[in-house]
Amino acid sequence: MVTAAPTIADLRQRVNRMQGATVARRLPLLPGLTDLVTLQTGMVASLDSPALAMSLMAGPSQAGDWTAVVGVPEFGFDAALAFGVDLGRCIVVSEPGEHWLSVTAGLVEVTSLVLVRPPVPVSDQQAMRMLARLRQKDAALLVDTELLGDRAWPRPQRRLTVTDSRWSGLGRGHGHLQGRRVTVRSRGGGVPDRTVDLWLPDQRLDVRVESGAHRSAYGEDTYGAHTYDSGTYDSGTYDAGTYDAGTYDEVAAG
Repeated sequence: MVTAAPTIADLRQRVNRMQGATVARRLPLLPGLTDLVTLQTGMVASLDSPALAMSLMAGPSQAGDWTAVVGVPEFGFDAALAFGVDLGRCIVVSEPGEHWLSVTAGLVEVTSLVLVRPPVPVSDQQAMRMLARLRQKDAALLVDTELLGDRAWPRPQRRLTVTDSRWSGLGRGHGHLQGRRVTVRSRGGGVPDRTVDLWLPDQRLDVRVESGAHRSAYGEDTYGAHTYDSGTYDSGTYDAGTYDAGTYDEVAAG
């Protein structure tokens, strides 16, 4: 199999990882998300939406970065692929057990963006150690707060919350799901709060900021005849095998 030659940026990133240099770089995002958040290495962002997490993973993944998912057994691979995540560069540990934080620390060593769902609240000391590792290893962390809410991770640099969600395309007894519109609030990190209306995704499976919509007689939005099968978002699971995390126990301590 022929693989693309690494770029200068790729080589620099590998050297930084090996040296443990403290660096920060902006991770690429899908165009529809640039008004919502600035995602960079060395930061933690919490969120409460699997679809939003997948869309944030898609930008770095399409740019050639490796991503990882820890502790999300229902992670939907068809959905991730539809959002643009390169599954060939995505490491998934569905059931990390009690060593979930050590597994996360290990994956920070080799990927640029890790999504984790904490089963228990993280202590301030654990969060500080993870933040230091993220800065040293040129990686960012997404924290899924579905189980614990804001208690999952203390003081993330950014909190992303879906405050409203609406599906379009269905009329009274007819039609097909065509897209999902959400309102997302972004707060924290010492920058002004933002509230953005997004298609997540639209009828073409793109993520974009909502623009002028047309109201039908029933109050639903109409955008043409194209539809997608909601079965694409089946949350099938994946067995990622085992992962030796013993080297990273110091992050989980405390």
